[in-house]
Amino acid sequence: MTLKERDKKHLWHPLTQHKTHPDHIAIIKAKGCELTDEEGNTYIDAIASWYTCMYGHCNSYITNRVAEQMQTLDQVVFSGFTHQPAIELSEALISILPKNQKKLFFSDNGSTAVEIGIKMALQYHFNKGETRNVLVAFEDGFHGDTFGAMSVSGLSVYNGPFEDFFLDVKRIPTPNGNNHEQILEQLRKLIMTNDIAAFVYEPLVQGAAAMKMHDAEGLNTILKFCKDYGILTVADEVMTGFGKTGHFFASDGIEEKPDIMCLSKALTAGLLPMAITSCSQDIYNAFYSDDIKKGLFHGHTYSANPLACRAALAGIELLTSDDIQNRIKRIINSHQQFGEHIKPHPKVASIRQTGIIFALDLDVKMERYGNLRDRLFDHFMTHGVFLRPLGHTIYILAPYVISDTELKKVYSVIEEALDIL
Repeated sequence: MTLKERDKKHLWHPLTQHKTHPDHIAIIKAKGCELTDEEGNTYIDAIASWYTCMYGHCNSYITNRVAEQMQTLDQVVFSGFTHQPAIELSEALISILPKNQKKLFFSDNGSTAVEIGIKMALQYHFNKGETRNVLVAFEDGFHGDTFGAMSVSGLSVYNGPFEDFFLDVKRIPTPNGNNHEQILEQLRKLIMTNDIAAFVYEPLVQGAAAMKMHDAEGLNTILKFCKDYGILTVADEVMTGFGKTGHFFASDGIEEKPDIMCLSKALTAGLLPMAITSCSQDIYNAFYSDDIKKGLFHGHTYSANPLACRAALAGIELLTSDDIQNRIKRIINSHQQFGEHIKPHPKVASIRQTGIIFALDLDVKMERYGNLRDRLFDHFMTHGVFLRPLGHTIYILAPYVISDTELKKVYSVIEEALDIL
């Protein structure tokens, strides 16, 4: 039996209705930007396997560092113990995070990083003797699949059966450059009737909302409003972090810095699962007490796993190198040129770009998970490019190591796809 056939016996895949989509491509090898399936077909990974493998698959600089770590310390409980990889990672990460970030809390995945960020925010007010139990979030946001993260997510396609169990969340529109005064007025009304603890947001780009991009100045105005009224700000940089917006973090492009930041995905360069929720000294101080009940009682067995920490350290070393920074600039310029070329096409409704994230909206009605979307996906894969359309949006978020030749192939396959619509 092939791997594809064996897969059907026991495996349940994410975001999949198995009755209508029973087959899954078996990938046996990955290197750089290339995936290879069991039949020998190759595909350019133009979304970096959900925005994780930003330095390419099986990057030897990273894998060698992790292999060395395996010989010394593989895993140890992080409650009551510490270790060198975690300490070195904390020093490296704090050096590139916004300057107000001072403390790091480890976990396992992006959804949990947000979950911890929400718990930090709610308990911060609780520890200070304040009753604040309402959250604010953007419309159409996506923050993960655990209950707190789902609560602040606005995409009902993921949340439907669970909404009766959610935290109390009020939603506001994303700033588009013209509406921030209306948003501020909405916030003023909200604070009159609600005890708002925190604002949870994806800075500049909403990933699962089909790479919906918003105005930095408008976002900055919202963040300043929150600071003025004691509302904590929680930046979900799980998708945007580690260079994708042209900065180390999307929050670097905004004057007002978040109180709490949520990191994962490219944190470990796609090699191992790990997440971090960082916070300011003020947040940490609200938990620092002789009263044990004021501690943050959240823990994961694999928190700060030494191997994942070592992968993250190697990734930061690559991210801050001249080579990767120059590659990021090259991709940004290449996307800009492609955007100018494809924008006049009659099947293109709009284009947008932030850093290396490029998105194109088709002038075609499509369901998020429908037949036309499936046809597009099949077209891309048949022509050797892995892209996952989000409804009528085609986006590119490729590894930084992608070559000019590979980028040109991605562009040409997208352009060819417009003819099948």
